[in-house]
Amino acid sequence: MINNYIREYREKAGLSQAELARRIRIAGPNLSALEHEKIAPWPKVKRDLSRMLKVPQKKLFPTEKGV
Repeated sequence: MINNYIREYREKAGLSQAELARRIRIAGPNLSALEHEKIAPWPKVKRDLSRMLKVPQKKLFPTEKGV
């Protein structure tokens, strides 16, 4: 699975899981699963998270090659 820092950057942005999920238009349980590295993020979701959290994808997903 892809290691990520979604939770850390979400909390720095002052957003709840529910609010971030709403803003990037995914279900709350899906965001939770992403944060807990139970599922891999889809390319569109990675882009949306990066834009919303104002963090480069390579910082959100540092172990993934080619991001």
